[in-house]
Amino acid sequence: MESIVNTINNIVWSPALVFLCLAAGLFYSILTRFAQVRHFREMVRLLFSGNDSTKGISSFQALAVTLSGRVGVGNIAGVAAAIGFGGPGAVFWMWVVAFLGASTAYAESTLGQIYKVEDQGQYRGGPAYYFEKALGQKWLAILFAVSAIIACGIFLPGIQANAVGNAVTHVFGDGNMVVTDYGEVGSHKLIALAVILIVLGFIIFGGIKRIASFTQIVVPFMALAYIIMALVIVFLNLNKVPGILAMIVTDAFTAQAGFGAAIGWGVKRGIYSNEAGQGTGPHASSAAEVDHPAQQGLVQAFSVYVDTLFVCTATALMILITQQYNIVNEVTGDLIVQNVAAGTEVASPAFTQLALSSVFSNFGQGFVGVAIFFFAFTTILAYYYIAETNVAYLNRYFKNRFSLFLVKMVIMFMVAYGTVNSSGYIWNLGDIGVGLMAWINILGILAIFFVARPAIMCLRDYEEQKKLGKPIIFDPQKLGIQKAEFWEKRLAKQRAAEKEVEK
Repeated sequence: MESIVNTINNIVWSPALVFLCLAAGLFYSILTRFAQVRHFREMVRLLFSGNDSTKGISSFQALAVTLSGRVGVGNIAGVAAAIGFGGPGAVFWMWVVAFLGASTAYAESTLGQIYKVEDQGQYRGGPAYYFEKALGQKWLAILFAVSAIIACGIFLPGIQANAVGNAVTHVFGDGNMVVTDYGEVGSHKLIALAVILIVLGFIIFGGIKRIASFTQIVVPFMALAYIIMALVIVFLNLNKVPGILAMIVTDAFTAQAGFGAAIGWGVKRGIYSNEAGQGTGPHASSAAEVDHPAQQGLVQAFSVYVDTLFVCTATALMILITQQYNIVNEVTGDLIVQNVAAGTEVASPAFTQLALSSVFSNFGQGFVGVAIFFFAFTTILAYYYIAETNVAYLNRYFKNRFSLFLVKMVIMFMVAYGTVNSSGYIWNLGDIGVGLMAWINILGILAIFFVARPAIMCLRDYEEQKKLGKPIIFDPQKLGIQKAEFWEKRLAKQRAAEKEVEK
């Protein structure tokens, strides 16, 4: 089975997907005239503007839910894996993916807002919705929905749960070994699993409101605490920082692990971490209550910066400054660079834990364990919401009243399965899920541009209204955008209310 998974993973993550992700980011960066740079101040302002409603959540809550998916194990174990297999130069390619991917995140999240719908008292949207409405291709929408349910409901939760189990073991040890059908599992890992399942069940059975309320508190707090810990290490080693940054840039083109490995691992882990182009961000973005679709698109562009340029860079600097890493030839398994024990697992949080432990001793190990627990847990919540949204989409055509309950139970089962299985196998399953969604979504949003250019027209419309200082409204028909029924109805209600006031 593992051999089959590895073969599929190699096909999905061929060089074609790596360069497609980079090309799509560059394409939308040029089309938006690098909005991720021009509108940086506007992104920050929009974070704290707008309110939630009975049917939607605020921009900040939508950002928190999205970040709960973006800021996860990929920021801790994923960065370590990128360095361990691709060398320090892989970090540079993660930066490139983040910078270019911010424009891709803008495009897909704006599309999510344009074509969102009201479904049983709440806003829903995402690639399945905009593929059907913008392209008129219901088969592609169904294909994405099925892929997202498989990826976010089955493949991806196991990665997060696996990292939690490994972090707990690293901090507290295995405890008493318990014989299971999956081999011997430490009692401490099983206790952590029980805690996750209990809290997870309580939150996901409460819907998007409960998920948003939880993540808007936990995600900013943990991300800030994590970055502060990294800044302490950077401050204590300021003289090393210029050399580390120079090594990252130079190694990106003359990589110790090979130029191709640096690009491949940097892009793969960059996409896994910040999810730009993967099609996950639009789900939470569509639930936001905003005045104009471009607003949430810009907020989501900023979330890519938070994930990669802040949190992933913090991890990379900690590992490289303290030199708590090895570089391994992925094909042969030979050590290219060895700074820590040869048996240290690369695709795990081990490098990050060792880096923090070298400065903060046992507190550093414990902190990483806590950070991974919350990062991974909130990511599982985001995955659940994505799976739920796509099940809701399919329910419009294939009615099944038990489907939402079933997806909750499947995710909880996969969390349990991922916790007790080997991390390498689980990471490869996750990579397949990410890759499938990325292939479908990136090709889809490029096709939408050539059909109608809605995301670009939205940005220009928003920029013009801001320049004129008028109250921000969104009129899709004025822009020639078809099938944006939610916004058409909303605008009609606004105009009817204005007429009533005039009377």
